[in-house]
Amino acid sequence: MSFPTYRELRERTDAPAGSSWGVFGPGDQLGSANNVTPEAVVAAAGLIRTGELFNLDYPVNTFVPSPAGTRPATQHRIFSNNPNHRDDWLDSFYLQATSQIDGLRHMRHPEHGFYGGVPDEAVDVGTPDLGIGLVAEKGIAGRGVLLDLGRYFEKIGDPIDLSTNRMITPAELDAAAADAGIAFRPGDILLLRLGWVPFFLGLPLDQRPKGKGRSGNPGLIQSEEMLAWLWDHRFALIAADNSGLEATPVNPDSGWIDPDEPPPPAGPSHNGMLHRPLLALLGMLIGELWNLEPLARSCAADGVYEFFLTAKPLNLVGGVGSPANAVAIK
Repeated sequence: MSFPTYRELRERTDAPAGSSWGVFGPGDQLGSANNVTPEAVVAAAGLIRTGELFNLDYPVNTFVPSPAGTRPATQHRIFSNNPNHRDDWLDSFYLQATSQIDGLRHMRHPEHGFYGGVPDEAVDVGTPDLGIGLVAEKGIAGRGVLLDLGRYFEKIGDPIDLSTNRMITPAELDAAAADAGIAFRPGDILLLRLGWVPFFLGLPLDQRPKGKGRSGNPGLIQSEEMLAWLWDHRFALIAADNSGLEATPVNPDSGWIDPDEPPPPAGPSHNGMLHRPLLALLGMLIGELWNLEPLARSCAADGVYEFFLTAKPLNLVGGVGSPANAVAIK
């Protein structure tokens, strides 16, 4: 099929301008997961050469207290029915509290609603619409590519201050890709390493930013140019090792901030965030808080920044998000 550019999406009148609604077919609820094709998976399998595996998930409860400020620690319970048996369960298991994938239920657009025009009442417990279970059924697998932004900016003498909202631009992403010898392909799973998680975990507990007032999160800039860059490369998923993929506080010059939107009673504000158009308009899956340190060290050592990658969300009907359950194989 003819695949529209973001510029063409901005000009459409049959759906919200700047949306991909209907691009993948009537009633689509998978969004960027559609970019995972059998051909792309087969090609990516050829990247496996050493068989070395890299776990891309941090353990449950790594991020306690939660950067979001609204997710308590998970409680792990073990029981036995007899002396030779063990079983267990989890209490307060927040599915987006550690290395995660944000599904298309995670954010609605304040004007246009959920992706594809799915009505608000369809986004509820037990209903499948836009749920992470649909992504689990489809599966995420293919060519992963790493942009090690932390090392790249150090190399050019402009290291990222991880305590600030350093905003990464499309031009900088292109420069980092060229430095790593990466040429993107449709269906790629893009990983962005900033080095933020080690910085965050190294802070004393009482100094870790969280909740409504959190700051100091470098990431992608909020701009139409960034939306175009992400969409036009046809990524299946974009994941980073920070809290939210994008920079916070948000870009005040994006034109997306609604001055009349009241602040939330709990958690961070989403006013002006990239999440809204990415998830609700473009249907692009987002990964956050991924464990990229061992993989990045390997890529820096051998100069190979592409690999086979799988991510398997929980098959939870109507789930908003899920632990990533991601593995890279070189």
